[in-house]
Amino acid sequence: MISRWTVVADREDLTETEVLHDELPELSDCEVLLRVHRVGLTANNVTYGVIGDRFGYWDFFPAGGPGQGVIPLWGFADVIDSTLDALPAGTRVYGYLPMSSHLIVRARLTSAGFVDTADHRADLPAVYNSYLVTTRDPAYDEQLEDLQVLYRPLFLTSFLLADRLADNDFHGARTVVISSASSKTAFGTAHCLRSQGVRLVGLTSPRNVEFTAGLGLYDTVLPYDAAVDVEPSVYLDFSGSADVRSALHDRLGPDLVKDVSIGLTHQTASRDTRSEFFFAPDQLRKRTSDWGSDGFAERFGTAWRSFTAQAGDWVSVVHHSGPDELVDVWRAVVAGKADPARTDVITF
Repeated sequence: MISRWTVVADREDLTETEVLHDELPELSDCEVLLRVHRVGLTANNVTYGVIGDRFGYWDFFPAGGPGQGVIPLWGFADVIDSTLDALPAGTRVYGYLPMSSHLIVRARLTSAGFVDTADHRADLPAVYNSYLVTTRDPAYDEQLEDLQVLYRPLFLTSFLLADRLADNDFHGARTVVISSASSKTAFGTAHCLRSQGVRLVGLTSPRNVEFTAGLGLYDTVLPYDAAVDVEPSVYLDFSGSADVRSALHDRLGPDLVKDVSIGLTHQTASRDTRSEFFFAPDQLRKRTSDWGSDGFAERFGTAWRSFTAQAGDWVSVVHHSGPDELVDVWRAVVAGKADPARTDVITF
């Protein structure tokens, strides 16, 4: 029998964690055993926990007792046992993984890898159930695995958001105002928009102005209390701050042509017809229909390679290992101590 460790968190107090140990069962038909190897941990993972009860993020990897749950991470794992000839031991995959040393999946093969069809994941969003075999992934580069576990899930949202704006000709605006501009998803979007002929204005906290300006992605970087120019603009809200949104509405008035909130799932629509919520899986479905799965993978791969060619210069990667260091990093990120110029990668 193979032993597994799993880090579970208290759903009401995410800083409270426990490391559980159990024995893995024998594999059934179509099942594959993954050994989790390399994951990234960012504020995005905290969001999964904060809204996990409301939107099902606790349901992907059920474990622990009442009131506990497993935080999802993005990263790489290796097949170490398999009932499928197409997924032999040694196959490396990328996808949605638990804070755990191992994961058993029930694999349905696809052209790019497989989908986990476990019963408890049947009604969860498909984008989180799909796993890529690295040898079939146009965006994969073995030398850039650290950047992939940190940025790729966020950059997919960035890519799809920028694509949606361009597909709608920026709703008639030629300026895009982006809040929380130092965050990875925000500056990934800015990277994708650099060649689109729009002016990019980044809003951030005063302590992050220097870092954000140093990225070289925004035409202008301002602290939140500064006044933006009055001109036809789209606002991309990554911060979720009602005060910032209200100030922009007051400042821009009718020149604010679209107000887009970015997050992980649908919300109730605002009565303001300029406001909308961006849900990345919707745009992913549209572009997969427009371009086909392979066409989407090629376009995303091109954008991803362009992004990673620069991203390595923007942040320093700090490496950690094992469940204890994973817990330490997790608690620091939950406490809001994350430095935008530093990123954390954990190997198991």
